[in-house]
Amino acid sequence: MPRYHIWTIGCQMNKAESERLSSLFEQQGYEVTATADEADIIVLNSCVVRQSAENRVINKLHALKSLKRQRPELTLAVTGCWVDSNIDHLKKGFPHVDYFFGPGERPDWLEEGEWSRLTPTNTEPTAYVPIIQGCDNFCSYCIVPYRRGREKSRSIDDITCEVQERVQHGTLEVTLLGQNVDSYGHDLPDKPDLADLLAELNAVDGLARIRFLTNHPKDMSQRLIKAMANLDKVCEQLSLPVQSGNNQILKAMKRGYTVEDYRGLVEEIRRQIPGVALSTDVIVGFPSETEPQFQETYNLLAGLQFDTVHVAAYSPRAGTAAARELEDNIRAAEKKQRLDRIEQLQEGIATEINARLLGQTVEVLVEGRKGGKWQGRTRSDKLVFFNSEDDCRGQLLSISIERTSPWSLQGRLNRE
Repeated sequence: MPRYHIWTIGCQMNKAESERLSSLFEQQGYEVTATADEADIIVLNSCVVRQSAENRVINKLHALKSLKRQRPELTLAVTGCWVDSNIDHLKKGFPHVDYFFGPGERPDWLEEGEWSRLTPTNTEPTAYVPIIQGCDNFCSYCIVPYRRGREKSRSIDDITCEVQERVQHGTLEVTLLGQNVDSYGHDLPDKPDLADLLAELNAVDGLARIRFLTNHPKDMSQRLIKAMANLDKVCEQLSLPVQSGNNQILKAMKRGYTVEDYRGLVEEIRRQIPGVALSTDVIVGFPSETEPQFQETYNLLAGLQFDTVHVAAYSPRAGTAAARELEDNIRAAEKKQRLDRIEQLQEGIATEINARLLGQTVEVLVEGRKGGKWQGRTRSDKLVFFNSEDDCRGQLLSISIERTSPWSLQGRLNRE
């Protein structure tokens, strides 16, 4: 039986697309192997959101040269956001690669199949489900729209069928994915929106939880907030990237909203969904970001008190507006200092937020074992560890929280 190996880095969308590729290979008679050395087909699913990710892809390709030389019959393919429209340039630079195909696309050397309707057959308790590809926003620092193209939504019927099939294979929680899920449906004939899709999926028998990401603050509607508040399977947790707390920097980033807009949106979300857990993304050291401008970001995070903050130091990506038009003029040491300050701030905030759960009983969807303990997440996306001799994987359990930290919770299985 021929074997395949998929190497994946990057976002949840890449992971979901690798799952889909795995199902396609297995339908066509391939068996998965954990190591590239044993594979007849190797696929690298790439990411270029940061230079470090692109470097990993290039290093991996160089490392596979000798294997390809030893086994010329081996098929080596690359997909993901590293693959741009200039395929000829990639082929010239990496002649040992047999195929390049764009993110979310079907490998054209394989037999034709219902790629859009292909449902991964894994039996994980949680699953990623792509609902919209591409992005129309063109933030100045982001390469994704140039690699994944303009927005293209899947139909509600396609998505619902996939979720139903996943539930039949044991999935209890789905996370709907898109570069901007808030734009879902605008390109479809009947123009449904994300709230419509959530309502449809909320009625799927056997499904326990629904999440979605990533949201764009300028596109998040009141209708969507109301749907979150009213649909019982939609988790009280939301990722809402702010990127900066300064209006000049937001304008240079081409984000399309102000700090005041963002603050008002957070207030409205918290008003309608009490206890909602919010996470955000921040970029520090954007070109020409002054210390006072950074301090505004720091103050915004300190005031809004997010459950989770993902912070990154700016790095220019070739092909973006920021790379073309703006000088990367903040020293690396200054970027690192700002990043560290945000992380220290957030560690204190997360410590306080999670401490409030001490002594409480929470519902946990158990995903598996790690370090000898069972682990899972609450509806608010808190990571919880606990001990049990039983097989708890894929179960919704009540856990009494006995210890808290900024990053996770430790608890005891409540057997009553």
